[in-house]
Amino acid sequence: MEYILLLLMGAALIVAAIQNFKGNISTVHRYNRRRVSKEDAPRYGRAMGLGTMIIGVSTAATAVLQMIFDAEPIFYLLAAGVAVGLAVMVYAQFKYNKGIF
Repeated sequence: MEYILLLLMGAALIVAAIQNFKGNISTVHRYNRRRVSKEDAPRYGRAMGLGTMIIGVSTAATAVLQMIFDAEPIFYLLAAGVAVGLAVMVYAQFKYNKGIF
């Protein structure tokens, strides 16, 4: 039961990712999306949504697996998911926003 907060955080990230997939990039901070053109907004949303989804799913999966097995190595799944998700998000920032900031 101590991993409920981690599970809720993963679920919130998944909901935000679904919104981004639909083209709603308002969940991304305005400063980070200010140079994204109107025609690139759907592709930017899908890329940012993919990165957010990877982080959210790995967070939720880590919480569920920790509730079942309570093993320390399961947190490597979370670390890998965050690393891959952030890499996808940084790629989207460079490609569609012409830089990280």
